[in-house]
Amino acid sequence: MIELPTLPTIQGSDAVATPILGIDLGTTHTLVSVFDAGGARILQSPEGESLLPSVVSFPIDGAPVVGSAALQRARLDPLRTVHSAKRLIGKGVADLGRELATLPYSIVDAPNRSLAMIDLQDRLLSPTEVSGHILAEARRWAAIALKLPLGQVTRAVVTVPAYFDDSQRQATRDAAQLAGLEVVRMVNEPTAAALAYGLDKGDAEFVIVYDMGGGTFDVSLLQLKDGVSRVLATSGDTYLGGDDFDRAIMRHAAELIRERTGVDVWDDPAAKAALRMAAERTKIALSSAEEADLVYQDPGAGIALRETIDWRMFQSWIAPLVQRSLDCCMRVMQDAGIPPEKIDEVVLVGGSTRVPLVKAAVAQLFQRPAKDNINPDEVVALGAAVQAGVLGGKVRDILLLDVTPLSLGIETMGGAVSKLIDRNTAIPAQAQEGFTTYVDGQTAVDLHVVQGEREMAADCRSLGRFFLRGLPPQPAGLPQIAVRFTLDANGMLRVQAKDQKSGVAAHIDIQPKHGLTDEEVETMLKDAWQNAEVDMNARRVADIRAQLDNVVRAIEKQNKYIQHLTADQQERLQDALEEAAACGEINEADKLKGILDEVEESSFPLAEALMNFVAKEAIKDQKVSDLS
Repeated sequence: MIELPTLPTIQGSDAVATPILGIDLGTTHTLVSVFDAGGARILQSPEGESLLPSVVSFPIDGAPVVGSAALQRARLDPLRTVHSAKRLIGKGVADLGRELATLPYSIVDAPNRSLAMIDLQDRLLSPTEVSGHILAEARRWAAIALKLPLGQVTRAVVTVPAYFDDSQRQATRDAAQLAGLEVVRMVNEPTAAALAYGLDKGDAEFVIVYDMGGGTFDVSLLQLKDGVSRVLATSGDTYLGGDDFDRAIMRHAAELIRERTGVDVWDDPAAKAALRMAAERTKIALSSAEEADLVYQDPGAGIALRETIDWRMFQSWIAPLVQRSLDCCMRVMQDAGIPPEKIDEVVLVGGSTRVPLVKAAVAQLFQRPAKDNINPDEVVALGAAVQAGVLGGKVRDILLLDVTPLSLGIETMGGAVSKLIDRNTAIPAQAQEGFTTYVDGQTAVDLHVVQGEREMAADCRSLGRFFLRGLPPQPAGLPQIAVRFTLDANGMLRVQAKDQKSGVAAHIDIQPKHGLTDEEVETMLKDAWQNAEVDMNARRVADIRAQLDNVVRAIEKQNKYIQHLTADQQERLQDALEEAAACGEINEADKLKGILDEVEESSFPLAEALMNFVAKEAIKDQKVSDLS
């Protein structure tokens, strides 16, 4: 094990005149940090608190209340007190199936959009707005701690889960804007943790960062060499964290209450809010004791529950959840081609890594104790401060190379996917590919941007569509359309398309309607592996069918020259075209390839006749002397 190094120190004497904050916007708590003359440090509230509860309450007759005061209002006003907004951000109601039953407040889809909104009865509230209030409070804490006017505290590095997609990242950026903050860089949470530990300064080369917070789980495999932090692979689950541990206890308690009193606490928002806090207290107690009392009282409903929870019971409830995180760890090592025995360090991040079963499972998987020298609640925020120091020119000799977790591409003819940026590509990244039209005289092109590992667009996740309009009418295949993908350092994607001849151009900044569902996150990569053979066949079928369509259309354009063929040649060509027209139900690549080959071979005499005609026309009315 290497010793914990000192965090990088400031270069120069200016401390925080125009600071760049580091903010860890968490599901359960939010932290704000800064890099100054003493290095990276967490900023505290005027009351001396380091953790800002990520909770906002919206009194019907007053201003929003944020943090600890909002947490105290959860039982008093559960329908208007919002926690765990990070698990809602960038998602639609359909994505939140298991979540909905445990939330005391009401969730609905936004009008005409698949975007989850909190229903406060008198108005709809977006998770982005909730996060905006939390970030605004973090900004206020920072201004007071740094003794600066609020107007001078306007820039921040904000961390996000590595598996946040474009929609969730954009929603987080929008929340910062609502708080009066410019996001100068988004950093993946596991990468920030590695920066906080300063592991790039030690002997470790391959480092696993295991990050389990309140609502999300991420694991990243980093290579640290010569001052460069390179993310080799990342995996995760946007629906796995300490909140799920709490729910395991809640389900047990709710069943006991129902059996003993006949009362279903799931039907009462205030009861759910109170039970959630009781479950969280029990979970925390079990992190340092072999048993703990789960205490829940509701005199009005005749409920007085005191149940001793043994650590073995708790472990049995959460073991499947912990196993899901280990599956992600195995996947990330397979993706990078690095076996467990080559991992030099394992870093624990997030409050949920205090759970003994989590620590033990991770240590068993990697055959080494994991590092938790730095407070796991604070490590991501401290890493954000280090990155802020890099961007502010206060920290040198650190280069951070992050990656994109899923491939990005464009749908092509036949429904196949052309991948421009592969998964685990270092960002920022840029890629360009040429496309053309499919129909004669086409003046517009529909570009469909997708994300995922499958070969067919229908099996990937749609990110957005846009049209390139105003193309000059030309024969199919003649226009040259350059499509460029630009993925910036924050993981935000811009897609541009330009007709090389006319200069007509269009672009889209990807802002999908909603984020990845938990099922999508868990199964996207697994589906890609399990369906690899099927997908490759489907891709081959689509490609051959597109080629066949192109050849048939080209033949049909030259119908007038068929009369120059012999009867046998005409009959063979006609038979081949009829077989091609009847192949719509065929999904076997080899059969389709045979049909394509026959159409192409039977059309050779037609191509020969066409060339002869063109040649004759070229020399018509010319003398032999003109051809020399």
